[in-house]
Amino acid sequence: MKLILKSFAEITIKSRPVRKQFLRQLSKNIRTVLRDIDPEVKVTGEWDNLELVTNVQDPALLQELYARLRCTPGIAHFFQVLEYPLGDLDDIAQRCKDHYCDLLKGRTFSVRCKRTGKHPFSSVEVERYVGSQLRQQCGAAGINLRNPEVEVRCEVRHKRLLLEYERHQGIGGYPLGSVEQALVLMSGGFDSTVAAYKMMRRGLLTHFCFFNLGGHAHELGVKEVAHYLWEKYGSSHRVLFVSVPFEEVLGDILENVDNGHMGVVLKRMMFKAAEQIANDLEIDTLVTGEAISQVASQTLTNLAVIDKATDKLVVRPLITEHKQDIISTAVEIGTAEFAENMPEYCGVISVNPRTRAKLGRVEHEESRLDPSILQRAVDSATRVTMDQVLDELGKDIHVEEVHEALPGHIVVDIRHPDEVEEQPLAVEGIEQMTVPFYAINARFKDFDPSRQYLLYCDQGVMSKLHAYHLLHEGYANVRVYRPRLGQPTRASSHA
Repeated sequence: MKLILKSFAEITIKSRPVRKQFLRQLSKNIRTVLRDIDPEVKVTGEWDNLELVTNVQDPALLQELYARLRCTPGIAHFFQVLEYPLGDLDDIAQRCKDHYCDLLKGRTFSVRCKRTGKHPFSSVEVERYVGSQLRQQCGAAGINLRNPEVEVRCEVRHKRLLLEYERHQGIGGYPLGSVEQALVLMSGGFDSTVAAYKMMRRGLLTHFCFFNLGGHAHELGVKEVAHYLWEKYGSSHRVLFVSVPFEEVLGDILENVDNGHMGVVLKRMMFKAAEQIANDLEIDTLVTGEAISQVASQTLTNLAVIDKATDKLVVRPLITEHKQDIISTAVEIGTAEFAENMPEYCGVISVNPRTRAKLGRVEHEESRLDPSILQRAVDSATRVTMDQVLDELGKDIHVEEVHEALPGHIVVDIRHPDEVEEQPLAVEGIEQMTVPFYAINARFKDFDPSRQYLLYCDQGVMSKLHAYHLLHEGYANVRVYRPRLGQPTRASSHA
C-alpha cells in the first residue's frame, strides 16, 4: 500500500537545502515512530511530499499507523493512492471512472488535478475532460466547484497517475528535531501541556522540567501527562523528564518573603533552577504556559521582573491566548482530562499579591533566602528519559498482585478510554468498571470501602503506580490485577 504525505506548507517556501533537511528529518521521524508496526516501511520524498510504502495489511495495525501519522509534526495531511502508468486523457478518465463512478451517482462533484513534469496537457485540461466524462457516464447530479459532495483527486507525476482516496488530516508544523531544543516548565495543567504541544508542533525537541512542591500524586500526574504528550506527538526522539524537589525552597520562601511577593519570587527561583539545568543540557530556551494577566504573577510588569532572573530566552507560546481557547486546544490534543484530574499542589497563596512588583524590592526579598537551599534542589534533581519514565517510577514499588479475580472483587480497568474502546476487558463472572488512570485517584474516595478493587492495565505499570499511591493515602482495599499469560481477558473484536 502506498501513502502520499504532504508536508506543512511553510516547509515548501524554505530554501532548497533547508527544505531537503526538513524532509530528511521528517522521513527519519516517520520510520522511527512506525518501526514497531512495520520495520520495513519505505519513505522517499521530493519537493513538498513524501511517499510511504508499507506491507502492513492487518486493519487494526493500519489504523494504528494512520493514528501515528496524524500526530507526527510536519505532516499537513496524507492519503492513500492507487498508482497506474500514465496514459492519455481517455485513459485518465477511465481510471477515475473505475474508482469513483459508484460514489458519484446522484451527487455533485469536482475534479482536482495536480501535475508534475512535462505533458501534452495541462492540469486544467485534465480536470475539464475527466469532469465531463464522469458527468456523462456516472449519473452525477452535476459539477460543483465550490462545495462538491465528492472530490475526485488525481495527480499526474511524470509518467505516473495517482488516484487519491481516504484523506487524513495531520497536525502540520515542522518535523520534530528540525529546530532547536527547549526546556518546558511543566505543571501538568491546561496551560503547560498546551504550551509543550505547541513547541513540539513547531519542531522543537522539547524536554520537561517539573518543580515538585511536595505532592507525590502531583508528580505522578505530571509524569503521566508528559509521557502521554511524548508518546503521542514526540516519540521519534528521546527527551528528558527532569524532576526538581522544590519543597525546601518553597518553605524558605514562605518563611522569609513578604506575602505579596511570594508568587513572583517562587517563579524567579524556578527560572534560576531551570537555567542551571538548561545550561547542563546545553539548552538556550525556557518555555512556560503563562498568559497575560491570567493570574497576579502574569501581569506584564511581573513577567518582566520574573524574566530578569535568567539570561535564557523565555518563550511563552500562550501569551495572548484566552483560557477557553487553551482549554479547547487541550481537549483537541487529549490533555484536558489529565488537567481536570491533576492533583494540584498550591504552595503559595498570597492574600494581596503584587501585580506591579518592583525589581529592587523583589531582589531585596530574595536576599533573605538561603542560596544553598536552591542549589541543593538543583543538585538533587532527577533525570529520566521519557521512554523509561513510568518504568522508573514503578521499579521499586511493591504492591500485591492478583492473578485471578474472584466473585466479590471489582476489576477496575484504568487504561486510556481509547484503549478500552479498541480492546474491551472481559473477565467472566466478575464485576467490572472503567475509570481512566488520570481520574482514579480523585474518584477512589467515592468507592465502597467494604469492596475489594483490582486495578488493571496492559503492562501493569500504571495499575501498580496508582495502587501504591492509594495504599499510601490510607486505602487498604486496592490491589493489582495481573492475569497470567494465556488467560483470556479481552472481549472478542467480533462480539
